Amino acid sequence: MSALDIANQKAPQPSALHEYVLQGSILENHRDLLLNRLKGLCDMADSVPEKFNDHEMVYSLRGPPPCIPVVLGVRHAIDFPDDPWHVRFMSQPDTSDKSKSTIIKTFVDSATTSSITQFLTEMGFMLDYEYVINGYVFRKGRLKITVSRLSKLLSPGNTDSTELLSNQYLVELSIISLHGQVPIQEDMKNFADQLKPLVFF
Repeated sequence: MSALDIANQKAPQPSALHEYVLQGSILENHRDLLLNRLKGLCDMADSVPEKFNDHEMVYSLRGPPPCIPVVLGVRHAIDFPDDPWHVRFMSQPDTSDKSKSTIIKTFVDSATTSSITQFLTEMGFMLDYEYVINGYVFRKGRLKITVSRLSKLLSPGNTDSTELLSNQYLVELSIISLHGQVPIQEDMKNFADQLKPLVFF
């Protein structure tokens, strides 16, 4: 069975893992104030925020209509080249219920090696775009909060030469859980409300 066949099967059953996501943005000159507020709200308040600096490549496998494209994100830590790479299925968000306060996506993530890019190319996947994302990550229980900026690569594959896409920071709240967890969405919205008016969700 091909990757396109798998993608065009019926939607995952309710027991599948899903990612609940809430996104916002903040101006660069408010970043430090937000980081201090997150330190007070999150776990390990006395520790230095964890930093990350990742390179992400987005691949797609497309077939003739009405086939749904298969989109995979491949990410690795630039500063830790010996760490595992990760490949992730990037599903379309569930927008059927407009009353939901978060974006909900199917979650499939697997550790892999750097040869994943060659493997995907041999399977017929095409590299759509790539970028560098770096910033800070906080945790409160199973809630993950990232404050990050995106940069474009000035030459393909060269993460040493980049240019910022915006002077704003992306603020993302996410939780991995089963589908249909309404209390999770409410908890995430309540946490996001504590970051206003610094962050616009």
